[in-house]
Amino acid sequence: MKRRAFLSASGAAAATSSIRPKVAFGQASPPTTPRPTPVLGCQRGPTDARRLQHFKRHGVDHICGYPANEDDPVSWTAESLMRLRDLCASHGVSLDMVEFPMLTSASIDFSPRKAIMLGKEPERQREIDQVVAIIEACAKAGIPAAKYNMNLIGIPRTDDTPGRGGARYSTWRLAEAKEGPPTAAGVVNAETSWERISYFLERVVPVATEHKVRLACHPHDPGMPERGFRGVVRVLGTVDGLKRFVSIKESPYHGLNLCLGSAAEMMTGDPNREIHDVIRYFGLRKKIFNIHFRNVRGRRDSFQEVYPDEGDMDMAAVMRTLKEVGYPYMVMPDHLPRHDDDPRQDQAFAFGYGYIKALIQAVAA
Repeated sequence: MKRRAFLSASGAAAATSSIRPKVAFGQASPPTTPRPTPVLGCQRGPTDARRLQHFKRHGVDHICGYPANEDDPVSWTAESLMRLRDLCASHGVSLDMVEFPMLTSASIDFSPRKAIMLGKEPERQREIDQVVAIIEACAKAGIPAAKYNMNLIGIPRTDDTPGRGGARYSTWRLAEAKEGPPTAAGVVNAETSWERISYFLERVVPVATEHKVRLACHPHDPGMPERGFRGVVRVLGTVDGLKRFVSIKESPYHGLNLCLGSAAEMMTGDPNREIHDVIRYFGLRKKIFNIHFRNVRGRRDSFQEVYPDEGDMDMAAVMRTLKEVGYPYMVMPDHLPRHDDDPRQDQAFAFGYGYIKALIQAVAA
């Protein structure tokens, strides 16, 4: 029981005053520095007037944005990114992040740029040079962060399962999965995966550090058995793997796009309890640069991606932990359920924006 429970009202006041700094009459109290608060964000495209107005109507003031033609190198010059930034600003939205076009969540089979993840020269160096150029352009354009994936097999899922109100929940059941043949990457063991990841980080993180642009990597989704899946061992599909990842080429500009759903999918025990240890580990080390505020029902090898208010994790408690570790960047909805009446998912994401905004305000209060 806390000590103050034993004090009378006058005793409590005396005890409090005895530990309060002395302030002379007429002098202002010593200022306190408020702990940083997360902000609502989103990563939905395209970044055009319609989408930006939609964001603004729903209280989204910070985004990860996308050039109109991501395949055109001209779109990634400092001048083009400045125009994108100014377009966002004209709608009252801050362009806080972009995504590298050569390191997305898509399967390597469908990616037009494969060399970084395949370790194939000389194309790999050309792609790394493009990443470096984008980092330099972001710095000139005042865009403080970029996110990316180091993915070979995409985001495997089994058949959707039914949810509330006729919604469809994206679902993964390893026991029901049809593995299929290896991807274009062939067989990739853990040692090879780490070699390719390290090769990239050793060449890119120093540039990000020099230009003060945060690099946020998404975990593998979902985590897979140690033997791998479709010939690939997913080394960023465990918490230990993520810890090893952030320790490679140490820098305050090298960290994670921490997807809470993907983190929960890594756990074999109790995600509702364990997620706070994950946030504290990476958050206290200032290694979280973006949050995907995703909830799941289930755990490793068997889960559904559900609305944030009905999963196994207490998302209000999660938001309190983000505040506790001083996380100051975007918290964004992701992978929300689908419904035929909502083909663009505008309804689903509007729910996500309001849910996150309310939790941010509640925690800040």
